[in-house]
Amino acid sequence: MDQKVKQDYCIGANLRQLRKQAGLTQEQVAAKLQVAGIDMSRDFYAHIESGDYNVRVSELSALRKIYQCSYDDIFRGF
Repeated sequence: MDQKVKQDYCIGANLRQLRKQAGLTQEQVAAKLQVAGIDMSRDFYAHIESGDYNVRVSELSALRKIYQCSYDDIFRGF
């Protein structure tokens, strides 16, 4: 039986674009995530944007609120 491997989507570039459109630095986003109850450093957030870390649903939900965007905006192109 053939198994197909599911490919993970890298949304880091979309998150970087949304962050820049919002006029925020990675440090500011990390601070806003911490206020929202998500333990996040600037370095760790940088790993999300570079695709080295798969973002958790709770983080994704908080980022959507910070960037005031839809999930469609985050997953655009996939």
